[in-house]
Amino acid sequence: MDRITPTIDKRAKQPSSSQSEEKALATTSSDQLPALGQFEYVQTRVVPVRAEHLERHRIVAYNKNSSMSGAIDLLRTQVLKIMDENGWRTLAITSPTPEAGKTVLAINLAMSVAHHTTKAALLVDFDLRRPRVGSYLGLPMEKSLNELLANKAELKDVLVNPTLPRFVVLPTREPIALSTEMLSSPMVSNLITDLRDRYDSRINIFDLPPLLSSDDAITVLPKFDCVLLVVANGMNTKKEIEESLYHLGKANLIGTVLNKAEMQNRTYY
Repeated sequence: MDRITPTIDKRAKQPSSSQSEEKALATTSSDQLPALGQFEYVQTRVVPVRAEHLERHRIVAYNKNSSMSGAIDLLRTQVLKIMDENGWRTLAITSPTPEAGKTVLAINLAMSVAHHTTKAALLVDFDLRRPRVGSYLGLPMEKSLNELLANKAELKDVLVNPTLPRFVVLPTREPIALSTEMLSSPMVSNLITDLRDRYDSRINIFDLPPLLSSDDAITVLPKFDCVLLVVANGMNTKKEIEESLYHLGKANLIGTVLNKAEMQNRTYY
């Protein structure tokens, strides 16, 4: 697996007033959205996953005893520490450009959080132009976020547990037209708010589109508590990183992950 180097900025900013207003607006819009306002589910569909499929897509954190998941667990510990200190429960993951490995990292991080004895993890595929979470996990997706946003399914029908305790996935089966408009809609705001407020001990991770590929990520970022930026070593230029940081603006950037770096041999100490 590509080496992952977590670099966490411990000077995370406190939630801005605009974020608080955004959440308040999302909450008050629930009366206008009866289909998404009925988020009542008590059982999640359990779907077995295949180890060889996960390994082929570099999903290593499924097995918490894997020697390859050490960097992911370190990242998890740093991320959870900052989120706990600030009372944050929604984490967006994005990158400057495609192919930086953000989706693979999002899946591995969510699984690592689920291994944490006091936390549960929900992973949502919000890359509506190029959804990959479900396919990387090998999940059947007869009903997914596509049907939920089209009011053709309820939330309980589209959530999936890939046979890992405390881990739930909300996959997207296929690209969604007018993705920017959908991500900026009251419907999506209402969904994010409900997922965030439902369980105090759950971390909600959202795989977003790349920042520089469209305005999708920029549109939806204010709805999340914090964001993690994934940068690909040797792929993303200094200009792309600087432009991404500019677009992140007032978002609570809790850290940057250097992905696809060369492996370095280190002693235990």
